[in-house]
Amino acid sequence: MLASGAEIMVKCLENEDVHLIFGYPGAAICPFYDCLLPSSVRHVLVREEQNAAHMASGYARSCGKVGVCVVTSGPGATNLITGIATAYMDSIPLVIISGQVNSWLLGRDVFQEADITGACESFTKHSYLVKDAADLPRIFKEAFHIASTGRPGPVLIDVPTDVQNQEVKTWKYPESASIRGYKPRTQGHALQVKKALKAISEAERPILCCGGGVVLSNAREEMIAFAKKSGIPVCATMMGIGVMPMDSDYYMGMIGMHGRSSANLTMQQADLVILCGARVGDRAVSAPQQIAEKAKIIHIDIDPAEIGKNMPVDIPIVGDIRQVLRSLTEQVTDTVPEAWKQKVLDYKNQFPPRGEPREDFVEPRVFMRDLSTMMEEKAILAADVGQNQIWAARNFNVKEGRFLTSGGLGTMGYAVPAAIGAKLAKPKRQVVAVCGDGSFQMSMCELGTLIQNQADVKIIIMQNQTLGMVKEFQDRLYGGRYIGTSLQGGAPDFVKLAGSYGIRASFACSNAQAKRQAKEMLSYDGPYILVCRVDPSTPTI
Repeated sequence: MLASGAEIMVKCLENEDVHLIFGYPGAAICPFYDCLLPSSVRHVLVREEQNAAHMASGYARSCGKVGVCVVTSGPGATNLITGIATAYMDSIPLVIISGQVNSWLLGRDVFQEADITGACESFTKHSYLVKDAADLPRIFKEAFHIASTGRPGPVLIDVPTDVQNQEVKTWKYPESASIRGYKPRTQGHALQVKKALKAISEAERPILCCGGGVVLSNAREEMIAFAKKSGIPVCATMMGIGVMPMDSDYYMGMIGMHGRSSANLTMQQADLVILCGARVGDRAVSAPQQIAEKAKIIHIDIDPAEIGKNMPVDIPIVGDIRQVLRSLTEQVTDTVPEAWKQKVLDYKNQFPPRGEPREDFVEPRVFMRDLSTMMEEKAILAADVGQNQIWAARNFNVKEGRFLTSGGLGTMGYAVPAAIGAKLAKPKRQVVAVCGDGSFQMSMCELGTLIQNQADVKIIIMQNQTLGMVKEFQDRLYGGRYIGTSLQGGAPDFVKLAGSYGIRASFACSNAQAKRQAKEMLSYDGPYILVCRVDPSTPTI
């Protein structure tokens, strides 16, 4: 039976058990869309292509499946680039389908032609330019396999219009993918595990540092079990937030430029640092050489390219963190000196959370702590980039839920589309997005997507009428010479904007009011926007 390339593409998605994709149509991808109509795959229309990747990312991070997004050629594909790069930096499994001009027109600069595979080469895990519809089953099987195995990441499939229309006589979807040269190692080397155990037993001041790899490998329970059995205190990078509950005695908080002083001090004093799925970028550890000079470093990661990239390593372990932690937990014993445990606890008590409730503004750090006490254990919080991100990362107690943010690329406008994707992945979970008034305006068009799909997402806007984090840089490094950071006189009335979409909204100008309205927001059945008036002088930390 004859089948077009477009029909095969849709059937491939069905074979991969894909139920939801995010996209924006155009002429070059219309054959695919036409075949999508009668299929079991639900399409979510975004309002701007970049947000298709962010929604697919929120979806993937919340349910553990590969997120899928689809766009047309030219500007549709180039608009998606920032979303692809965001997923790549945070190792999120995505399959991106882009339409392309007819293959015989490639390279002629025709209408809406763009070399998207070339443009995205440095921030896709792999990419395909399809030249024959008969290759589509193999390519789709490989794409999903590559995106979801080893270190996850985005894979791009660029399909010219004529390939979508090309007819294939017979085809079969492969049961598995076998790619020469791509065999990710999952089991940690037994000798390296033995060396790690010896280093742990000899350490006097050990610390565990959790990165996003622990979350991606779904190793939360394994990490908690290892921390409890070994007695080693735990800190996290921003992408590792949520692995350990903030109120746990083992957890010291987030490290880094905007991290907790208790966590940074513990890291600086340690004689053994166990890095788990963390690449220790400059925002996490500003001077990795100094740490490595004083401490022995164990680095566990499924991607060998990450080990030792930013910090010298004594004991590398390449493997899936979940499996490696299980091996370590089976054999480890608690040999951590009581003096170190007490010192770490003293560090934690020495630096209590900052901020006091206010009656003239909403103090955001206090509010984030209040919010976390109101929300469900398995709630999902999506934080945008800027001050709001740090206020959430430092003060919201992620218990059994998820903390979604753009940690690697730092993409503003991420939270709202990611929250929509998360809610569509987990409709019974409580989902809240936290934004600044600057970042919200980068993706507020997606309120249309939210309403159209009846996604019960709650949105909190921290309104200080400035690009707060950049303003802080201008304060600290440029003598208070402000340029391009004021939003005054150029922002809409967010409550009225919400009303124009039929979304319930309220405005809070004190902590007591914000707390009361947050309770109303969380109990309301439907999307809700809470605008909090924040003092522009409130610091990030």
